[in-house]
Amino acid sequence: MPESFFILSKDYLELATDEIIAIAKMYDRFAKAKVISNLVIIQSKTNWKEIAKRATFVKISGQILRKMSGLFLDEGNIGVLKNAKTFVCRIVNLSSNQFNVPELESSMGDMISKFSHAKVNLENPDVTVYLIFTNNENFFGFSKRDKVAIRPKKSKKYPHELDWKLTRLMINLIGLKKGETVCDPFCGTGTTLLEAESMGIHAIGLDFDEKMCEIAKANLKENGYHSEVLKSEFQELTKISEKFDGIVTDLPYGTSSKASEKPQEILKKFFSILPKRKRVAIMYKKELDVNSKINGLKKYHIYRHKSLTRTILIK
Repeated sequence: MPESFFILSKDYLELATDEIIAIAKMYDRFAKAKVISNLVIIQSKTNWKEIAKRATFVKISGQILRKMSGLFLDEGNIGVLKNAKTFVCRIVNLSSNQFNVPELESSMGDMISKFSHAKVNLENPDVTVYLIFTNNENFFGFSKRDKVAIRPKKSKKYPHELDWKLTRLMINLIGLKKGETVCDPFCGTGTTLLEAESMGIHAIGLDFDEKMCEIAKANLKENGYHSEVLKSEFQELTKISEKFDGIVTDLPYGTSSKASEKPQEILKKFFSILPKRKRVAIMYKKELDVNSKINGLKKYHIYRHKSLTRTILIK
């Protein structure tokens, strides 16, 4: 079974790790994962590019060619360079050992040059060859140059709007597939709708504020997207539940919210009307947990500043 590697940002590492595993299992329920610090090894029939292009906090990714007991390269290991014109070598040291990385990368490049006609290109190579060191195992792998994904644009923004990275992550954590539909009952400027459509997921947004609905529609139009935006209270969920597969939202709070009710009351009502058998990812102020006694499959806490910690609940 092919193995892929993903080097994750250490920001929100638990979230990032769970996201990669959730995406891998969404594509292949038999996928297996091994976690070594911020390195995740996925054993799956799914190509690493399919997983990486959906993920949020991946810094480096590629395919593993072999595990290594030491630094050893031969012609059989670099067949990936057969049709490549340019390459570069990169060392990723996740071990407690110290290496002279530039010297080691140069040595790898010299060895590979003996078996390949490809030339070193430090800026934009066809293939990047990786040697990943951990305390117990070393891995030899590669990635090929790919097109950079185009991020959705916003023609209009608003203070305190939902962070696109955490939005995308929440969509991935509940395993929504291409062609399925997500609903955001507090859609605001449409961040959830934009991220969903960028992944081939349909979206429905609700918001009781007409101004927010118009901003969301403008942002969708800016990208040529076609998500549905409804001026409605969140209770409309109960009437349209057959139209979506999951819910991803950020509960309005504090001065950024125009809701007449307190966030605690909104949260209680929201959970009381959630349609059954729907996947849910909701973000809210951590302090609301005490009063609402919310239970879910998993909770993550995100520290923003001394007076604000956000909770992501996956249910």
